[in-house]
Amino acid sequence: MPLVSMRQLLDEAAKGGYGVGAFNVNDMEQIQAIMGAAKETNSPVIIQASRGARQFAQDRYLFHLILAAAELNPEIPIAMHQDHGNSFETCKSAIELGYTSVMMDGSLKEDGKTPATFEENVEVTRKVVEFAHARGVTVEGEIGVLGGVEDGHGAGGTGLEHITDPDQAVEFAELTGVDALAIAIGTSHGAYKFTKKPDGSVLKMDVLLAIHKRLPNTHLVMHGSSSVPKDLQDVVNKYGGKLKETWGVPVEEIQLGIRNGVRKVNVDTDNRLAMTGAIRKVLWETPEKFDPRDYMKPAREAMQKVVAQRMSQFGQAGHAGDYKPVTIAEIAKGYADGSLATKPLVSAK
Repeated sequence: MPLVSMRQLLDEAAKGGYGVGAFNVNDMEQIQAIMGAAKETNSPVIIQASRGARQFAQDRYLFHLILAAAELNPEIPIAMHQDHGNSFETCKSAIELGYTSVMMDGSLKEDGKTPATFEENVEVTRKVVEFAHARGVTVEGEIGVLGGVEDGHGAGGTGLEHITDPDQAVEFAELTGVDALAIAIGTSHGAYKFTKKPDGSVLKMDVLLAIHKRLPNTHLVMHGSSSVPKDLQDVVNKYGGKLKETWGVPVEEIQLGIRNGVRKVNVDTDNRLAMTGAIRKVLWETPEKFDPRDYMKPAREAMQKVVAQRMSQFGQAGHAGDYKPVTIAEIAKGYADGSLATKPLVSAK
């Protein structure tokens, strides 16, 4: 199966009432772990790369590794997504390379740190949409600003400084025509999301519910949605790590979001913790080991276990064979003739 449009993947998820995990990758083992989980659970999947990952792995290496995943798993729909593009040029380069989806994070300026104005965000996102849709490529935008920093991208803070305004979310979707909309509800990038188990004071699920009510047909995206389980933290610390106690986004809150319009759920930290814990365990218990295969294999297995669990929890398990992929050229025709119009159907307040 060729790489598929993320738009089709999210449209099908909306029909089925489930969410799709979007898992970040930097190397071959992470891609193999994700595909092992997708095959195990028969799940469609979004594989995404940040700017930092593209630089670390080099574009061509990463691109061809994901192509290899599609060749080896023809029964699994895979969308290749640029995570947190910081400029039109970043998104353009991903599209020209062959990514089937891009995120234009215009909530921050091009430095990836300074919050942008609403008008600046609209302008750059709309420019990306026009370029991408003409080529059949999906676009995710962001309104509001997440907390934390990951891969050098983020405004820092707790995530509560720039919560998405539902009225602005509606206006942004109308003005840009994005296929998917990432919203800020208090989540943060990285491992240290919350200093206590999230409740209404730090995780604003009421904002998500309000936005879904206003934009019932717009695919919503939850970023910073690793759950940071204590058992994964404990393994890291047991074998020499020094992670501070922290809390992530509870799975039940993500599932509430999925029942209310969330179709894409970004997960990275959980996988990093799983791999790091497995590697530390091998090197701690058998310090004479030096063959990377001795610790990368259990690391890959640990990540696959987490990804498979998330795929089941998000509801995407069992849905890989539900539909035939539409070609990117056909998607482009749909954007051009209006059959894939992305202007939202706005419900009353």
